[in-house]
Amino acid sequence: MTFLTPDFKHEDLLKMDPEDLPALAGEVRERIIETVSRNGGHLGSSLGVVELTIAMLRHFDPFQDRIILDVGHQSYPYKLLTGRAGQFHTLRLKGGISGFPRRNESPCDHFDTGHSSTSISAALGYAKARDLLDEKRHVVAFIGDAALINGLALEALNYVDETNTKLIIVLNDNKHSISNRVGGFSTMLARLSANTSYNRIKTAIKECCRILPAGDALQRSLEGIRDQIKSLVKPENMFDDLGINYWGPFDGHDIRSCGMIFELAKNYEHPVLLHFNTVKGKGMAEAEANPTKYHQLSPRSQGAPAAPRRTWSEAAASAMEELAAKDPHIVCFTAAMATGVKLDHFRFPDRVFDVGIAESHMLTMAAGLAAGGMRPWVFIYSTFLQRAMDQLVHDIALQNLPVVLMVDRAGLVGSDGETHQGLLDIPWARSVPNLEVYSPADEPALRQMMDYAAGRNGPTLIRYPRGGLPSRIFTPSGEEPLQNMGTLREGTGWALLGHGAMIPLLTAAGEAAQAEGLPAPAVLDIRRLKPLDLDALDAVLRRFPLIGVAEENYLAGGVGEAVALRIAETGCGALLRRFGVPDVCVPQATTEEQRELYGLTVENILETFRPLLAAVREKR
Repeated sequence: MTFLTPDFKHEDLLKMDPEDLPALAGEVRERIIETVSRNGGHLGSSLGVVELTIAMLRHFDPFQDRIILDVGHQSYPYKLLTGRAGQFHTLRLKGGISGFPRRNESPCDHFDTGHSSTSISAALGYAKARDLLDEKRHVVAFIGDAALINGLALEALNYVDETNTKLIIVLNDNKHSISNRVGGFSTMLARLSANTSYNRIKTAIKECCRILPAGDALQRSLEGIRDQIKSLVKPENMFDDLGINYWGPFDGHDIRSCGMIFELAKNYEHPVLLHFNTVKGKGMAEAEANPTKYHQLSPRSQGAPAAPRRTWSEAAASAMEELAAKDPHIVCFTAAMATGVKLDHFRFPDRVFDVGIAESHMLTMAAGLAAGGMRPWVFIYSTFLQRAMDQLVHDIALQNLPVVLMVDRAGLVGSDGETHQGLLDIPWARSVPNLEVYSPADEPALRQMMDYAAGRNGPTLIRYPRGGLPSRIFTPSGEEPLQNMGTLREGTGWALLGHGAMIPLLTAAGEAAQAEGLPAPAVLDIRRLKPLDLDALDAVLRRFPLIGVAEENYLAGGVGEAVALRIAETGCGALLRRFGVPDVCVPQATTEEQRELYGLTVENILETFRPLLAAVREKR
């Protein structure tokens, strides 16, 4: 018998015989593994919370109650069980359901997530709104052990007691972020997990529920657990000290026990944190054995697999090792992304600091190391740099400290959707004093920029895209200085300017124009985005009446905007057309589909300039 049909609804879950729930859990896992293996996505976390999600949805109403899933890495079982089983095959595809909770996707998704550690703050807001509007509903914040260490989550925990409201916090403890969790907080959770007093609480709850009549079981069990908590000699923990009652740990794969705990928490009138132990990747042997590798999978390739290309992340990590070998003052940072940025096998492990999901702390600690005489390099995804912009400005740039930011996944990143595109680093960084910003088009340029940054006495940001390196564009002799703007091909009548991932596109556009019989454009690589080399730019503006600027970031605040300003300031009269991402939140799709959507294609560039080139010819 199949339980998880395409039209499966939350109401169907409530009608199921408890004896059938383990079979449903198996079907949920099969569907997740099948879909993620094909479409890509976050596998391990979702596999680990299947039973916990089933229990939660049998005891809370996702339409009436407010369930906030932190990050959303664990949202796939929730989606399958709240009316989206029939759409689940579209996960992370263009026009399909998101890999993260989205309010516009389902009335059961109550807060858009994608970045870590927001659930407790958002849930507190929902809880106070409930109180002020005199509504009757439960509010649940679902958060993982690695997300709980982030400053935002700790700030929220600190404020729970102050709000004087009822809140249920579900702590999913799988002992991992992407890799193993780090820091003293993990030690505290491990100590709580091993404590026999807490296990006695769990036993007491079970006994109360077993021996009492059904009508009285919940209320009297609740009183029993309250008495147990007060009377047992418990090890110190920050939750109780913050006015949040700690219950646990419990087995997050025991549906019946989880449901019993949820029902007790619903009847408890004070803030409570429920600690559940789960296994990341549960039900898939490979994922359980290697939870880091199976945290997220890439989409399955269509047709014959392409030969693996060296990635930007690998190139940056390789160059970093060479620089670190020459300079013992160099240290590296990552915020729980060592695998993603390829620092997990760095040759100097004592000089790599993985701070966990704590980007703000990471940048300020790097600033302290720089002030103390070291040379810190921070490896961070563009989307997560957003979480530490104040530290970049206040703690690094204003003190003009020699911290290098290696900004990975800059630009369009595809199917992770709105929350993960790397489109804001340029608009923000261009306005930060003392900060120089670079964008390499290939590995030689990347290495040249890193060599330069290693000797600069000030902050430097180097941004590079996700994925494989392009063919070599720039071939340095090893002696020439880093060019701020380089001419890749000469042309007449018009010029195409860009940086980073857009250089192959502009080169292809130039070749296509020439093949079509149009004047061949000059193609120029803007390697230093801030400050712009105004002398080089002015020379281009004087030579060419038609200018195109393409960039894989927002048009607002981008380099094209700076070129437009320079045209206005100099009065040179050049006609500018800009290509980039407009004022939108970029939806999930492949990067190729996203570029097509926003006109970052050879055909759109030619279509834009054909009439302009014709008009110039007519004037002549």
